[in-house]
Amino acid sequence: MNENEQKAGSVADQKSKIRERYKGIDPDELDVIPALPQEDIFAVENEQRVAVYARVSTDDPRQTSSYELQKNHYHDVISKSPNWKLVQIYADEGISGTSLQHRDQFKLMIEDCKKGQIDLIVTKSVSRFARNVVDCIGYVRELLSLPHPVGVFFETERLNTFDPKSEMVLSFMATLAQEESHTKSEIMNASIEMRFRRGIFLTPILLGYDHDEDGNLIINEGEAKIVKLIFMMYLNGCTCQEIADTLTELGCETKKGNTVWSPGSILQILQNERHCGDVLAHKTYTPNYLNHKSKKNMQNRPQYRKRDHHEAIISRDDFIAVQRLISNAKYGNKGILPQLKVIPRGVLKGFVSINPRWAGFKETDYMNASSSVYDGTEQSGPSSGHVEVRSGEFDLRGYEIARSQFFDSTDRITVTFSQGDIRFSAPAVRKLDSTLVELLIHPKKLVFAVRNAGKDCRNAMQWSKKKDGKNSPREISGTAFLPTLYSLLGWNDDCRYRITGVKRGSGNDAVLLFNLSEPEIFIPNDMVAAPDADPAVKPFTDNQQRNVRAYPPDWADTFGSNYYSHAQAEELAGFTGRKDPDTSHAPVTYNDTDIQVTSKNDIEKNIKQIMSDMKENTDEHTDKR
Repeated sequence: MNENEQKAGSVADQKSKIRERYKGIDPDELDVIPALPQEDIFAVENEQRVAVYARVSTDDPRQTSSYELQKNHYHDVISKSPNWKLVQIYADEGISGTSLQHRDQFKLMIEDCKKGQIDLIVTKSVSRFARNVVDCIGYVRELLSLPHPVGVFFETERLNTFDPKSEMVLSFMATLAQEESHTKSEIMNASIEMRFRRGIFLTPILLGYDHDEDGNLIINEGEAKIVKLIFMMYLNGCTCQEIADTLTELGCETKKGNTVWSPGSILQILQNERHCGDVLAHKTYTPNYLNHKSKKNMQNRPQYRKRDHHEAIISRDDFIAVQRLISNAKYGNKGILPQLKVIPRGVLKGFVSINPRWAGFKETDYMNASSSVYDGTEQSGPSSGHVEVRSGEFDLRGYEIARSQFFDSTDRITVTFSQGDIRFSAPAVRKLDSTLVELLIHPKKLVFAVRNAGKDCRNAMQWSKKKDGKNSPREISGTAFLPTLYSLLGWNDDCRYRITGVKRGSGNDAVLLFNLSEPEIFIPNDMVAAPDADPAVKPFTDNQQRNVRAYPPDWADTFGSNYYSHAQAEELAGFTGRKDPDTSHAPVTYNDTDIQVTSKNDIEKNIKQIMSDMKENTDEHTDKR
């Protein structure tokens, strides 16, 4: 017998044994222990401890009838069922069914089930129980898996979860309920969007205002004094905590009638644009209709602003000033109204002084500040004029000045920008004999400058520290200013940018200049490898480092800048032919003519007058008692 025949015979034997084994044994030889019969929840002889769950989705007074009808209905239903004993009616009023976040009564009911106090839950429908498929199925399964299983009876669907076939139907019904909620959410969002586009805004209750018969905001004179006092005190340098303490001591009432104020409530009042007569709609949005968590609208959705929508309590200029103060308070500049300062003359004319701790200014503010020192006939931006070669001079047209970025020398003067800080190279900090410097930018020429600064300079920054007798670089935190710089230059927030600079001048007049239009870019490796990355952006070699160094695409066909363009760039900075240029001119305050903030004297007068009026009203109220 060959090998194949042996294998075939073996397989046939195995199949024969399996068939013989599965013939089974004589049923008379087997003792069968029957399972306990499933309880019939509607059987009269079986008492069931029943809980009722009711819910209405809003706390509108008109919904109260629905809420009460549900409770009364289930009192009647349970009283007519002899085997049902009511444990409790758990009812959430004014709560959405798409999330369990605030459904306190629902959570309490589940806990009571886990304690073995409930046999059956009765509710009107699947949508009343939960509009979230995951929550609905999850809790039904959890209740059935308890040591003492708990069923759910959905009255409208006549669905009992003790029935093993119920889960498929329940999944389908829960999906429909969730989709219904999704559709309602989309319809509501679309309706709100249509209202905003037509200038129909929501007007919730607000300190300082009442509503007329048409729902329009009208000034409440008594509350308006409180609002004005809050703004004036903040402009005068008081913190939110100090303002809250003052209002509490004066016995002022919040919109809800409380006499104890908190710093958080003060900040909300200071940031509400309605107090200056404007309305900004869609400040927040809800990306997920299931969890209802709102997020700040950072241009993720359209916003709608209406100026002079209603009568203002404080001026728009004072409101803008307060927002700047709030922005700067995050960076330790409490009570300081930020001001832009610009160099009015000299080789650094048009450069704007930077304090990286100051926030609240946009790129247009820096542009306007720089332009303010030019008379209109002067050119503040890069020159594009034609260069003529005079007789007797070398004609260097067509020659290029090689870019230093292509040479990894150890003595390069560089500055590296990221979203969080500014870092200078060791050669850079050793070019200036000072641990304190002032940072400046010309927003139109796109030139960044660093010069020595004294301790009396408000914008002085420590960029180095002494180590072994030498100045070593120290990073400068710039979380307040750098987002503006990135926006001005169109830089990617996820990338770092390094610029090579040059030193001009000597001694106290020495200055470092950096051309911001020619940066090296450090791109995170994961951005280059991302599926949606630009296919034209690829590293030359396999890079094992965290970042890929990249250059502007127009560098690919050149070694550097055209000789005369390079010379013009230096000339624009005002340093060509100057051995020791004068960089010592102090910056002057840029007066933004569009913003007229209440003067310091008027602020103090307003505070005294309002507080005096409040004390008089308090004394009169006390005397009447």
